[in-house]
Amino acid sequence: MSPDRSYHHGDLRTALIEASFDMLAECGLKKFSVAAVARRLQVSSAAPYRHFAGRDHLLSAVSAAAAETLRAEIVAAADAAGTDPAGRLAAAAGAYVRYVARTGAGFHVIFAAELYAVADDARRERTRALISTLLDLAAATGAGSYAETVRLVEATIAVAHGYTSLHADGFFNRGGDTVDDIAARAVGAARALMP
Repeated sequence: MSPDRSYHHGDLRTALIEASFDMLAECGLKKFSVAAVARRLQVSSAAPYRHFAGRDHLLSAVSAAAAETLRAEIVAAADAAGTDPAGRLAAAAGAYVRYVARTGAGFHVIFAAELYAVADDARRERTRALISTLLDLAAATGAGSYAETVRLVEATIAVAHGYTSLHADGFFNRGGDTVDDIAARAVGAARALMP
């Protein structure tokens, strides 16, 4: 939702989640607030509380939506990468970079510590599905044990998240790199981690 558009009747819950992604992409998790989302939608500061008990509950809904969409984008990128298991897992790093650059909702939002206290089965189911997808991609590379599979997922996500953090901090602005350029470098770096 663009900043010049306001909410005009309809599904306020969905509008709050969509506007939350815009806010996260613009200002990050630390500056995210329910009041700012309400201002963006031009609704009263009390209106969001009809749908969400507080900031953490709104973020939980955003986390669930982000996990579901990111998982779908990772699956699509892996499928587009072909049949090589290492290439399929590395493609997840590129999908992650593109998704976070667009939405601001990476693992730091999806798995935000403050969400663990929020009872939200939808979020838990979707985050579990996301991690299961990554573990399946890593296991297909022939990682020897479950512990090695987990470490391969951690390394892949660390590379991807590092690239998104550098992008968000303006590190790549000097060279005129596009998000696709940065995503391609993340794929290459992730691929280099694999046997």
